[in-house]
Amino acid sequence: MQVGKYLVSPLTRRIGGRRFLAAVSIRSGRGSMTHDRVVRFSPVFDTDEQATRFATEQALAWIGRPARACEAPPHSSTVTQE
Repeated sequence: MQVGKYLVSPLTRRIGGRRFLAAVSIRSGRGSMTHDRVVRFSPVFDTDEQATRFATEQALAWIGRPARACEAPPHSSTVTQE
């Protein structure tokens, strides 16, 4: 989704059969000036939809746009950046 000058792409990955991890790509710029930040999150989600929503809301918060309340699992939400 395009949000101002950013392209936000939530990513999910199935683990252990029925659980999902979330990540998000936040891209800005054009051509050789493109910058892409990928952030992976450690919470594990029960559905792909929950993981997608969490990743999207975290991206919106990072770029300073309003986001709905996040639905993170009750355990920690450590963020790693690449």
